[in-house]
Parts: sequence; C-alpha cells; structure tokens
Amino acid sequence: MHHGAYLKEFLGLTFNLGNVLMITIASLIVFIIAVLSTRTLAMKPTGIQNFFEWIMDFVKNMINSTMDWKDGGRFHVLGITLLMYIFVSNMLGLPFSVVVDGNLLWKSPTADPTITLTLAVMVVGLSHYYGVKLKGASAYGKEFFKPMSFMFPLKIIEEFANTLTLGLRLYGNIYAGEILLTLLAGSLATGVGGHLAAALPMLVWQGFSVFVGAIQAFIFTMLTMVYLAHKVSQDH
Repeated sequence: MHHGAYLKEFLGLTFNLGNVLMITIASLIVFIIAVLSTRTLAMKPTGIQNFFEWIMDFVKNMINSTMDWKDGGRFHVLGITLLMYIFVSNMLGLPFSVVVDGNLLWKSPTADPTITLTLAVMVVGLSHYYGVKLKGASAYGKEFFKPMSFMFPLKIIEEFANTLTLGLRLYGNIYAGEILLTLLAGSLATGVGGHLAAALPMLVWQGFSVFVGAIQAFIFTMLTMVYLAHKVSQDH
C-alpha cells in the first residue's frame, strides 16, 4: 500500500511521472470518445453517438437545475469535460495497479490529492473569473460584503472551505476504494482458501467502486455548476 513515486526535476519543479502518465491517458481516452462520438453524425443517433448525446442532455439538465440556461449554457462543454474526465480517471485504477521498482506507476489519477485539489482550485478560480467577467469587478467585489460588511472574512473562509472539500471529497472516496482493493488482492496470496475468500468481495467491491466513481464524478460536476451559478447568476 505504501509505494514510492517516480519523481523528476524540471525547471526547478518536481513532477510525479506516474501522475503525468495517468493524466495523459485519461485525457486521451476522453478525447478519443469525443472524436468517435462525433465522427459520423446521424439524425437518428446510435451506438456511441447516442451515448454522447445522453451525456450532453444529462449535463444540460444538471445546469438547468442550478441556473438559467442563458447564464449556464456557456458552461455546457465544461460540464461534459469534467464529468467524463473525472469518471474515466476514477475507473483507471480499478482493474489493477502497476508498481515498478517499488514505485506506483498506474493508478487512478484522482486517488492523488494533488490532482483533485488542482481540479478544485481550477473550478473555484474559474467561478471567480466568470463572476468578474459577467458582473464587473466592482459589482462582483461587493458580493463579498453582502448582506453586511462583517461577512467578508466568513466568505473568504467559505471559498477556501469549498476548495478543500471539493478536492478532498473526490480524493478520499477514490483512494479509500483502491486501498480496500489492495487489501483484498493481498489476501489472494494466502493459498486456495484466500483466493476463494477474496474473489467474491473483490467482485462486489469492484462493482460498488464503479458506482462510487460515477457518483463522485456527478457530485464534482454538480458542485462546479452550483459554484458557478452563485457567481454568475444575477439573483445571487
């Protein structure tokens, strides 16, 4: 369970090569799905195009539940990208993990707090950007002092809390799932009895982990839309 990481120094920065690899693979998978879904468009969608249009409608309904489409339509592609990327990332470490020379190379990228907190910081930063862009810097800044000026420190704390909970919730759920799978897989080495005892729990937990991964992708995307709605909607 306690593995090292392949670290590489570049331009004074330290990179985890395992994270870089898994981020790249997750991005490629999402890109390939998007390309295959839109390569041969048909009026009556079938197969992967039908699946992709379902994802589009699902995210559209998610946005409509948090804000007017007039405000939220610009976030449609963002929501689709987040939902697919996080779900794919959550799934990558489920079938297996790869450890080379004691260093973990293949895992779910979302099982690393650096990745999930980076996503959270990007989402919260984007919400502030669109808040300033759509309302203006002065009007947006005044939102932090409503309804009373003493609310400003509390709202700053709220921004940090939102960022931490958004990132750590995703990390904790995916990391815990992979740890339990590692423990169950370790029991397979205890002979035939261990194999039989661990096989069923592993299958059950694998299925449950798929469900948890899907739910966490939904929650992260939904909360992203909620944060954006609070910043851009005129009635907030």
